[in-house]
Amino acid sequence: MRKLLIAFATSVSLVTAAQAQTPNTLLNVSYDISRELYAAINVAFAKQWKAKTGQDVTINQSHNGSSRQARSILEGLEADVVTFNQVTDVQVLADKGKLIPADWQKRLPNSSSPYYSLPAFLVRAGNPKNIKDWDDLVRPDVKVIFPNPKTSGNARYTYLAAYAYAKSKYDSDEKAGEFIKKLFANVPVFDTGGRAATTTFVERQTGDVLITFEAETNGIRDIAGADKYQVVVPSQSLLAEFPVAVVDKYAEKHGTQALAKAYLEYLYTPEGQTILAQQYNRVNDKAVTEKFKDKFPAVKLVTIEKEFGGWDKVNADHLNPGAKLDQLFGGANK
Repeated sequence: MRKLLIAFATSVSLVTAAQAQTPNTLLNVSYDISRELYAAINVAFAKQWKAKTGQDVTINQSHNGSSRQARSILEGLEADVVTFNQVTDVQVLADKGKLIPADWQKRLPNSSSPYYSLPAFLVRAGNPKNIKDWDDLVRPDVKVIFPNPKTSGNARYTYLAAYAYAKSKYDSDEKAGEFIKKLFANVPVFDTGGRAATTTFVERQTGDVLITFEAETNGIRDIAGADKYQVVVPSQSLLAEFPVAVVDKYAEKHGTQALAKAYLEYLYTPEGQTILAQQYNRVNDKAVTEKFKDKFPAVKLVTIEKEFGGWDKVNADHLNPGAKLDQLFGGANK
């Protein structure tokens, strides 16, 4: 536990939200639980950039819930690049802020998502509640920890993954809704972000299972010890893409366009993909995937596009104010 606390405290010290001011300084505005990942990426990229150009660079990090970070940029946070966990949080920078082009997904491979993950489970050592799949999370004897889906992109993936599982099992929206209500009712506290939910589970020892991205579950297990926690990958989960983009308006203002572009392109290099995989993110580079295949159990992954009809439709049907999430979340918490 002490090692975990030290690791988290160290990571926080690395993630000042200072704005980029000079052409050799970038501000990467990212999602809540990517602190350690980008701390490692930044060191490796700076070394590579120095060898290539002779220039020293500094990459500052800012972390919070992905949607909250997007709102901060719309309100004036001058990010040079964003590394988020939901496509909609980048798209809003084009739609509402006119800060990036509408076709930003075409600028980098895999629709500008250099890696992906999925909602998975972290349970206490020995798995005392015998939690194996989504069905176990709605049992009356199980307490579940994940953040508030109204404020956390991480939690929205959990909601959608659970809904897709229940829909495939029962072939009924009504029964899928009942499943989600039971799941919400088993959550004793909804934190605002993924890292806060981790704190509730690990430091406060609340709950039987934490749901978060697979990369986070494995990272916690490694830091805290396999004698304290173990990872459970369910039979089915939801593909969670992690889109990235240069924020053109601010990169141009800071004179960091070339550096920002190179930083994001680095994520697709074998070296960048290796760092991502080492921290339990699934990647598309075939050689790197093969090298780390033992880290990633087989799992059936459904997608937002095929399961829900795309982000526009999932927003209209589930995530917008008054849609299904509000109905189920409110009903479960009355």
